[in-house]
Amino acid sequence: MLYTGVIWSQNGEIQITGLLVEAETGQPIPYATVVLNSKSTKSTIAGAITNDDGYFDLKTVENDFYLEISFIGFKTLQVKNYTISQNKVDFGTIKLYQDSQMLDEVVVRGEVSKTEFKLDKRVFNVGKDLSTAGASALEVLNNVPSVNVNIEGEISLRGSGGVQILINGKPSVLADESSNALGTITADMIQSIEVITNPSAKYEASGTSGILNIILKKEEKKGWNGSISLNTGIPDNHNVGVSLNRRTEKFNLFTQIGAGYRSLPRENEAINRNLENNEVIFSDGENFRNETFFNVTLGTDYHVNKYNVLTLSGNLAYEIEDQPSETNFSFFDTNNDLVSRWIRNEDTEATNPKWQYEFNWKKQFKSHKDHTFQLSALGSFFGKDQSSLFVDTTLEGLDVDSDQRTSTNFQQADFTFKADYTNPLSKEYTVEAGVQYVINDVGNDFEVEDLIDGTYVINESLTNDFEWVQKVVGIYATGAYENENWGVKAGLRAENTDIGTLLANTNESNSQNFTNFFPSFHTSYTFSEKFSLQAGYSKRIFRPRLRDLNPFFNIRNNFNIRTGNPDLQPEFTNSYELTSIYKIGKASMSSSLYHRYTTDVVETVSTFIDNVNFTTPENIGTNSTIGFETNGKYSPTKWLTFTGDFNFNYFDRKGSFEGQVFDFTGNQWSTRLGSKIGFPADIDVELNGNYRSSFETVQGKQSGFAFLDIGIRKKILKGKIVANLGIRDVFASRIQERFVNQPTFETYNFGRRGRFFTFGLSYAFGKGEAVTYSGRRR
Repeated sequence: MLYTGVIWSQNGEIQITGLLVEAETGQPIPYATVVLNSKSTKSTIAGAITNDDGYFDLKTVENDFYLEISFIGFKTLQVKNYTISQNKVDFGTIKLYQDSQMLDEVVVRGEVSKTEFKLDKRVFNVGKDLSTAGASALEVLNNVPSVNVNIEGEISLRGSGGVQILINGKPSVLADESSNALGTITADMIQSIEVITNPSAKYEASGTSGILNIILKKEEKKGWNGSISLNTGIPDNHNVGVSLNRRTEKFNLFTQIGAGYRSLPRENEAINRNLENNEVIFSDGENFRNETFFNVTLGTDYHVNKYNVLTLSGNLAYEIEDQPSETNFSFFDTNNDLVSRWIRNEDTEATNPKWQYEFNWKKQFKSHKDHTFQLSALGSFFGKDQSSLFVDTTLEGLDVDSDQRTSTNFQQADFTFKADYTNPLSKEYTVEAGVQYVINDVGNDFEVEDLIDGTYVINESLTNDFEWVQKVVGIYATGAYENENWGVKAGLRAENTDIGTLLANTNESNSQNFTNFFPSFHTSYTFSEKFSLQAGYSKRIFRPRLRDLNPFFNIRNNFNIRTGNPDLQPEFTNSYELTSIYKIGKASMSSSLYHRYTTDVVETVSTFIDNVNFTTPENIGTNSTIGFETNGKYSPTKWLTFTGDFNFNYFDRKGSFEGQVFDFTGNQWSTRLGSKIGFPADIDVELNGNYRSSFETVQGKQSGFAFLDIGIRKKILKGKIVANLGIRDVFASRIQERFVNQPTFETYNFGRRGRFFTFGLSYAFGKGEAVTYSGRRR
């Protein structure tokens, strides 16, 4: 907009002011560039940046000038007509119009997820993928090449479990399976995910398949930033979230407050077939996990000076659970005659307090920006106070009425202390060293009572008080050389593990103490901008998790019972891989050949007693895997992008358990294809299709399945308001079927979560973009 008027000649300093706003919305534009140029010489006289509210203020002794205003995504504006009155020029409200061509380019670059390759890892930079808008970190992980997440929330990398999850390079309660908290990290909080299939010695040795390191965003905009988000969904998923950030030269204060209600239904079906007497038990039903939740996160970064930053943050959460379920049972005898039919109802209530804190000090040395020392301490607690009532009601045939109740008092405390030092000795050489100490302390008091003659009596065979303490001390050193074309990195890590378990009721204990060395080696060579090669080797360990060790019985379906094994030993894996990265026209791709050899493999094994199927993890032999993986991205136009991922592996299993030999070979594969389409009026549509093949297990088979996710987004007021609609598992085809086929028994288990609809509205204020808060969790 141009202003006209009479030019008055003045002596002395002239003050120039104005307000800059968006022409379409009237919203102020902060941090736009305002330059004062001479009309005669075109040279720059003075310049300024608009403040948080879009105002600018300039001073000059010249009286023959014009304004030039620019801001990314908007057309540059020149204002040459004005009025000088009493040594002041007030331009009033100036409107800036969007540059649609420039905005299109920004959108394409900023919103499409992409993968970068480093010497010893791949970095998946998370864009605003629509099918995961408002979703949890688990659903974001499911879109990352090489990663799969099943309906139980179990994460696999290249088809194998035993993945180590880190948050900002450190263990965290948010990544701990026992706390079920990973789902509370939302897609819009994630900056990138590092996929480390062959970790260097710098990283903790846990995770035989590799490491997934989730990097959270760090707000860099000064002033106040924030967003408010409202979400609803079917099945019930209703929540509200508020995110606030205040950044100054010294401090970055941040907080997030959330509350809501969610329901996670699941269909179940099971068949237990006794091949010795032909008796069969059928069961099917539906269970719910209904939760009311509240959480608050508060933290600050304090920039002591240019070279030292202190971070202190904490999170408090409280959940109230209600878990009703109903399971229908039918028992048929040898002659296929109905013996009994009954319903088992469950009413479970629980409260879950959680907290965590983190302290971090990062020192940067004057010699180099990457010359750093970092010290961190992380503490967390997760508790569960749960009670359940199970009632069996006979519908037909033999009376099997039976009531049981359980109570659980679970507490877990985790502490991690780390020190890391990095020194670039020169442009080519870098050394790293560090130490880490991790403590895991768990107590689980679980009691089962049977209703006998109107009185509840403790079932000693199912009741236990389990204690588990694990301490791991690690120390590492690495050295790297890297020039423009070639790089090599080698390292060695030593870890001492001290584990103790105790079943207090029976006074059964198990102690282990062992020290292991974990070497790593990586190299890469860049032949051209379009082609490079990477190679790597590492040794890893998978320490049994709490759920693997804890002999806790889940009696929701008391004919299909899962329990842990406190005598489990760790797995060890030697991992090798060769990766090529290449570009063909508008397509970029990478392909890998890999080999893993694992000893003392942890497998879930079924045993059959009195028609009851018990599943327990056991150490069974070795697994040798050879695989091929390729993934890529193709963008034929600005408004269309395709992504794809394909993984195939062949495995050779050898081992035995209780006299039975489990030697067999097999293969499994998975593929993912996604497309993102940009429509006019700031509407984007995204489709993601997945397929995972069936594969053979030590006792049977697990079926394959395909599923499709769809996301639609509409931006309003240039992104200040965002509306998202998501449909996950459009055809309700994401199922899990497990078959066990043994000489004396057969079992079948089916599970399905079903279709989910989500809708969310987000509004951003300050200088941030609208982000979506989600209460979803695994």
